Amino acid sequence: MKCIVVDDEPMALELLESYIEKTSKLELVASFTNPFKALNHLADNKIELLFLDINMPELSGIQLLKSLSYKPKVIFTTAYSEYGAESYEYNAVDYLLKPFKYDRFMRAINKLSETDNHSNAKILNENQTKKRDILFIKSGTQIHKIITDEISFIEAQGNYIYIHTANNKIMTLTSMNDIINKLPESDYMRIHKSFIVALWHIDVIEKHQLFINNTAIPIGVTYREQFHQRINQLRFQK
Repeated sequence: MKCIVVDDEPMALELLESYIEKTSKLELVASFTNPFKALNHLADNKIELLFLDINMPELSGIQLLKSLSYKPKVIFTTAYSEYGAESYEYNAVDYLLKPFKYDRFMRAINKLSETDNHSNAKILNENQTKKRDILFIKSGTQIHKIITDEISFIEAQGNYIYIHTANNKIMTLTSMNDIINKLPESDYMRIHKSFIVALWHIDVIEKHQLFINNTAIPIGVTYREQFHQRINQLRFQK
């Protein structure tokens, strides 16, 4: 797969060049620290894959991509996690948060072999055959039956957690670790020390927060990179 690298940081550029050189399925055609020179090259030479830094002076990676008459596959690279949500709008294969190691680079490359049709068929099949998981949660003197896919998010307050569904809010005495271990890993994710969210209930992602049913939920610094990577995977599966 023919590719080029565009990054205004020489050290980052050299690192990507070294990763590409040792990856047999990739062929480095050119690399640029100047996005305008890269744009001129892309105007006359079509490539299959573009490694593109987002935050560059004068011409950002997003602006460069928007100006192309054709859209190659793109893997965004940046040192700033806040650009993650915006990058998903441009059909990116992946979003690499600097600094990243070769194993993380290869996870992004391996996604190139996945097709949307295969992913769609797989998810459709899983959704059709999936059983509705049930939790029994003790709250005071009552025990509530909760269907897990109706949980929109879970919030911790002190020693208690609150389980939010569309029609209810149930308080129970337990830990976040205990409750997330009882939830389907494919559907739920911890995004903050005090919040677990149902990925399929997310309405909007905006910088360092997301919204579920008009409720703003913060995305903690510790969890941002993993969250953006997960959302990026789901973006291409839906």
